[in-house]
Amino acid sequence: MLWKNSGFSQWRCFLISNKELQINEEIRDKEIRVIDSDGSQLGILATKDAMKIAVEKNLDLVKIAPQAAPPVCRIMDYGKYRFEQAKREKEAKKNQKVIEIKEVCLSLNIDTNDFNTKVNHAVKFLKSGNKVKVSIRFRGREMAHSQMGTALMQKFTDAVSEVGVVEKQPKMEGRSMTMFVSAKPVK
Repeated sequence: MLWKNSGFSQWRCFLISNKELQINEEIRDKEIRVIDSDGSQLGILATKDAMKIAVEKNLDLVKIAPQAAPPVCRIMDYGKYRFEQAKREKEAKKNQKVIEIKEVCLSLNIDTNDFNTKVNHAVKFLKSGNKVKVSIRFRGREMAHSQMGTALMQKFTDAVSEVGVVEKQPKMEGRSMTMFVSAKPVK
């Protein structure tokens, strides 16, 4: 951006890069519709004239609607605009909750105590708000007994039914059976 300083012209030393919006000299249209910094319409002006107005106010000319005919540009402090936009994005990111998927692996011939340990882990994961993927890997001749895997999944579902609900029913995928359990909604 060009600005007058004691009789001679000088260029700003920094560039604010953004792939979405064109600013200042990047605007190549002959005529643009200009909105002032206070929100009032200045009408359709030549790009040179709009740049002069922006320079006089020591602000930037930003193309906000390139698809319009003629394109709409606004006179604003672009650095301040980008700062406020980044601040809003950061606030939105802070307020969202990330749900992780934890996995519990079982086997067809699992012992009772091992099964209870796996159930306790799943309950702990569900109480902390995560989803649980329960999987059984079938080895060798175990593939012939997929109904035993379904029974084991049902037993697991009954064990975690107080804190979790089945989101995706048990399904065979290759040599493994998987099921997804999510935490019960809080009432």
